[in-house]
Amino acid sequence: MLAFIMPTRDRQAELDRTLDAVGRLGLGPSEAEVVIADNASRESPRAPGTLANGLKVTLLRRGSNEGAAARTAAALEVDASRKWLVMLDDDSAPVESGSSLIELLESQPSGVGAVMADIHLPLQGKRESGGLPEVPVGCGVAYRREAYLHAGGYDPLFNYYAEEYDLSAKLLLAGWRVAFEPTWRVEHRKVETGRDMNVILGRLVRNNGWVMARYAPASVRGRMLDETIERYGRIAKKEGAVEGYRRGLIELQRTLDSQPRDEMDEPTWDRFTGLAAAREAIGWALAERAFESASIVSPGKNEWAVRRALEEAGVEVHEGVAGRGDVLVVGTMSPGPMLDARKMLEPLGRRVVLPWIGASRLIPSFERPEVHAVKRRSRSGAA
Repeated sequence: MLAFIMPTRDRQAELDRTLDAVGRLGLGPSEAEVVIADNASRESPRAPGTLANGLKVTLLRRGSNEGAAARTAAALEVDASRKWLVMLDDDSAPVESGSSLIELLESQPSGVGAVMADIHLPLQGKRESGGLPEVPVGCGVAYRREAYLHAGGYDPLFNYYAEEYDLSAKLLLAGWRVAFEPTWRVEHRKVETGRDMNVILGRLVRNNGWVMARYAPASVRGRMLDETIERYGRIAKKEGAVEGYRRGLIELQRTLDSQPRDEMDEPTWDRFTGLAAAREAIGWALAERAFESASIVSPGKNEWAVRRALEEAGVEVHEGVAGRGDVLVVGTMSPGPMLDARKMLEPLGRRVVLPWIGASRLIPSFERPEVHAVKRRSRSGAA
C-alpha cells in the first residue's frame, strides 16, 4: 500500500530514532516498506534489513548530495504495488492516531495527488512553518505514486528548500489536488546538525524566485519576485545570514531568464498561493457572523492573500491586536503558524478567524454555515 521514503546525510543517530518510530507503527510487511536514500554521507549509514514490525528496509547510496531529489531515486526502487509514497526526513516520524495511515490514504478521492500531515516540532513546542494550503512541507507528506512520478518528482536543481512548491505547482497544473488530514500527525525533531543559515537563506531566495519565474502569471510575475526578494531579505537580517542571502540573490538574477516557463492561469495561481483558500474562509466567516472590520495579526507567508481576500469582501482592514477590527484575522497562509497563532490568541477572548477552512478542521467547535457562496460586499455592507 505505501512506502516510507527518507533521505539522510551524516545523521546516524537521528536516522536510528526515525526507523525505531516507524518500526513501532501498526503496519505489516505486506502493507509497507522503507527506502532510505543516503546523500553521500562521509560514512555509510547503518540500517537493519527489517524493522521491529517486519517492514523491509532498503538503503540506497547516492554518489553525491542530491538533496530532496534523492527521494525520487528512492521512489523508483519502491515495489510497484505501493500506491503512496510517504515522505519523511531522517529526523521526522509519524505518530499513531485514531485512524490508521493506510485507511486515511485509501479514503482519499481519486483527484487527490498529495496528502499533508499536521507537523509538530516537539522540541520547540510549536508547529512546522512553511507550506500553503496546497503546498506541503516535505518532512510529512504522502504523494500518490502515480502523481509523483508523472510530475518527475523533485527538481534536482533545488537541492533543498522550496522544492515542494515546485512539485506542487506541477501537480496542480496536471489537475491534481493537495489535501490536508489533521488526524495524521508527524513530529519533526528538526535537529540543527547540517543546518547553515547562510546556505539556507541563499537557497530560499533563489529557489522561491525560481518558482515565481516558472509559474506566476505574467500580470503578477514581477511583483511576486519583488515580494519574494524582500521577504527573504528581511529573514536574512533577522537570522544573521545576509551574506548567504546575497549569494543566493546573485544566482537568482543570473539564472532567472533561463527558468522553464509554465505559466498558471489565474484560478490555479489563486489556489497555489492560498488566495482561493483565503477567499473561501473569509466568506464562511462572514456568513457565520458578519463583521465590518478586521485586524490582521501574526503576519507571515502570503499575508498579502489574507489582506486581499478581506478587501475584496468589503472588510475594513486594521493592523495588529491593538487594531480597531471587529475580529482578529490571522495573517499567514502557512498552516502551522496559522494554527499556532490561533492558540496564542485564544486567551484574548476575541473572535479569531483563520484564513483557511482546512486548518479549522482541527478545531472541534468549527462548523461551516449551511451556505454555498458569499457575495462580495461593498464598503457600505450592501451585497
